[in-house]
Amino acid sequence: MTVVLSVVCVALVAVVAALVAVVRRLQADLAASDARAAQLEADLDAALRPRPPTSTTERYLRRVVRTASKVRTEGLTGLLQSTIDDLQSWAGSERADILNMAAADGTVTLFFSDIEGSTSLNHQVGDKAWVRVLAAHDAILRARIGQYRGQVVKTAGDGFMVAFRDAEAACRAALAVQQDLRRPTDLTLRKHGIRVRIGVNTGQVVAKEGDYFGRNVAIAARVADLAAGGQVLAGDAVREALEDDAAVELRDPEVVELKGLPGEHTVWRVAPAGG
Repeated sequence: MTVVLSVVCVALVAVVAALVAVVRRLQADLAASDARAAQLEADLDAALRPRPPTSTTERYLRRVVRTASKVRTEGLTGLLQSTIDDLQSWAGSERADILNMAAADGTVTLFFSDIEGSTSLNHQVGDKAWVRVLAAHDAILRARIGQYRGQVVKTAGDGFMVAFRDAEAACRAALAVQQDLRRPTDLTLRKHGIRVRIGVNTGQVVAKEGDYFGRNVAIAARVADLAAGGQVLAGDAVREALEDDAAVELRDPEVVELKGLPGEHTVWRVAPAGG
């Protein structure tokens, strides 16, 4: 019996060894097959992939051509919007986009903002905390500006100059910024509350090297200077530019003088419609 068991054990060991060898060969074959399949897939992908564009012009022309396929799913409006977006990208920079912010009648709505009492706040909280405050402040402004299709023209410290195609979008963005700052989700802003002054004005401007100049720019800046923290004020031209069904209202008109600008000017407080 002992001899028989020994023979059986030897046979089993041999069978197991043979099976292990077979499994290892199969594993090696599978690995080789996977490698060949990966190489074939890479070769096929390279063969089917369009060659890289040789110039900036060719790259953006390709993008414009591709938008034609959107007609099937998005209609003509989708095609036109995509084409406009691509051509704006072709223009090359944020500065080029700024020059395209004018409405059909050639007007631009400008939005100026800054933090009320920023120098003293910086002194109170210290430079390190102030950097975090500014970062949180900037994130809120840029998010709302982007939501309402505005374009940042320039920033200086805690101040923003922003261009919008229409007056309602600028006013709604300004009100949204104030709402976000009153109930901030950012812990830094909860700890170190800030109040922002915003002024809005609409009118013809002079565009030069990605910036705006002229009387209406000065009015927007001066209107912002008159605002209290947490407030949005607008020049009289904004009232004229708003549609009757706009989602914002201009209230509490006040006749004021604006520093450096002759005559009297009417300034309005911007509020949500019906609010």
